[in-house]
Amino acid sequence: MEFADGKILASSEGGVGRVVFNQPEKRNAMSVNMWTGMAEALERFAEDDAVRCVILQGAGDKAFVSGADISQFEKNRANADAQREYEKLTSAGRAKLAAYRKPVIAQIRGFCMGGGLGIAMSTDIRIASEDSQFGIPAAKLGIAYGFDMVRALVDLVGPAHAHMILMTGERFEAREAERMGLVNKVVPVDQLEATVAKLAATMAANAPLSLGTNKQTVKAVLMDRADRDMAALQAAMAACFDSEDYREGRRAFMEKRKPAFTGR
Repeated sequence: MEFADGKILASSEGGVGRVVFNQPEKRNAMSVNMWTGMAEALERFAEDDAVRCVILQGAGDKAFVSGADISQFEKNRANADAQREYEKLTSAGRAKLAAYRKPVIAQIRGFCMGGGLGIAMSTDIRIASEDSQFGIPAAKLGIAYGFDMVRALVDLVGPAHAHMILMTGERFEAREAERMGLVNKVVPVDQLEATVAKLAATMAANAPLSLGTNKQTVKAVLMDRADRDMAALQAAMAACFDSEDYREGRRAFMEKRKPAFTGR
């Protein structure tokens, strides 16, 4: 499937959906219509019960996403009013990823900068190749990073590392990102595809209701107490215990076989 005039590609196999940022000539920099295309691709997978988890990756070997498409800044982000309009235009993609119920893995190779790092931080698990580079160069452009992304950054690495990243605007290597907790794991370039594929297959084989509920609970832990919907969490947990998948999981354990979960 193609979205955003072919700059977002989507495919699925074996219970795993894959979204590819496909603008390699610009190191997969995100244009406005790519944000919309990402939201459309994610929505397609959200509606497909056969897709249990989703991988995000960049086309080529130079970048995951190198940031926002700066060539559009003069037109779309020239001042504060234009920035507010830009946020409206791109909000659907950001909101879709932030609220996504299925697990999402970022498969990172090359540059993962600015808005690209924001996308990666909105996923659940980040696996990076050794040649990846990270950074938020907002200070070098004279702009500020949005509250939601700064909060996500602080949640992952803590305020001290967040200050270093934001105040210097410098790039840092994959092993440093791993040390700070920004990525889950760094692997050799030639092992990235296989590592992510194995991880995605493992997740896709697990119970969908459990995956969704656990993801929902982790997000709630990071929210302010007043914003947590504890009734919804309790209902989701109860649905897991009342599900056919829970019965199947128990049977499979007793019968010493792999469970066949259906999401019901």
